[in-house]
Amino acid sequence: MDDTCVQKILDGDSEAFRQIIIEYKDMAYSIAMSIIKNEFYAEEILQGSFLIAYDKLVTFKGTSKFSTWLFRIVINESFKLARKHKTEFVDFVETLPQISDEIDKSILKLEEDDQKYFINEALKRIPSKESLVLRLFYLEENSIEEICDITGWSSSNIKVILHRARINLRHTLTETYKLDKKSLYL
Repeated sequence: MDDTCVQKILDGDSEAFRQIIIEYKDMAYSIAMSIIKNEFYAEEILQGSFLIAYDKLVTFKGTSKFSTWLFRIVINESFKLARKHKTEFVDFVETLPQISDEIDKSILKLEEDDQKYFINEALKRIPSKESLVLRLFYLEENSIEEICDITGWSSSNIKVILHRARINLRHTLTETYKLDKKSLYL
């Protein structure tokens, strides 16, 4: 579908871009929120990123998936705005807490909506890079290689960020929301 839409847009059918927006707006918004952690700015980034994608579509070479190219624009715009507004206010954890290998599935007792709420709130409290990698890996089910393509970071860097993100997310959930450490399946 992407190749067809891209070709239609390049051939002058600006309405075909509507399909691109419908297809990718939710994920692009999620990526922006992971980094900027502000709904207003995330919407601003979303609009700007789609405008940039439309204007620069002729530069899309097709060597990667269109979604990868688009999400890279969203990520770049998000980090640019975050630097500009210094929106990331995250407590620095000097030493990461130890997590036991014991996995208890009692978190499943929480209602699904509660789980989503707590996880999304916790994602807002951890560093942007960690939040982004967790969303891409777990929520969007991208592989490490796909995340490398989307972010431009190395595979080893993604793995380190993912490891730290898991620890920080669990720590945030347990400390901020006073959830039982044994009930978190991360």
